[in-house]
Amino acid sequence: QVQLVESGGGLVQPGKSLRLSCVVSQSIDSLYSTGWYRRTPGKQRELVASITNGGSTDYSDSVAGRFIISRDNAKNTVYLQMNSLKPEDTAVYFCNAIDARGGVYWGQGTQVTVSS
Repeated sequence: QVQLVESGGGLVQPGKSLRLSCVVSQSIDSLYSTGWYRRTPGKQRELVASITNGGSTDYSDSVAGRFIISRDNAKNTVYLQMNSLKPEDTAVYFCNAIDARGGVYWGQGTQVTVSS
């Protein structure tokens, strides 16, 4: 069972930056991929960014060029650097992991609010 614990959410002004962290309970190298999703009221959870164990990244069109996903294998931590934040980025952000057998795991979520 993979456990994921997010941190770093909060209230931030438009145009500012925020970094989310996700600590994984096992070696990131053993997982097929890790990533970040977000959910806003009335909408389904959507992919924000993901990174495979080979280092390939994928971003949603709405965040490409503003957000950066990265990982620190030594710390078993995945990061989401969010720059030039917009009010529409307001959401609950969830860390996600997929293991080698296709098992899918989720963190508890962290709230990000972009508002002046």
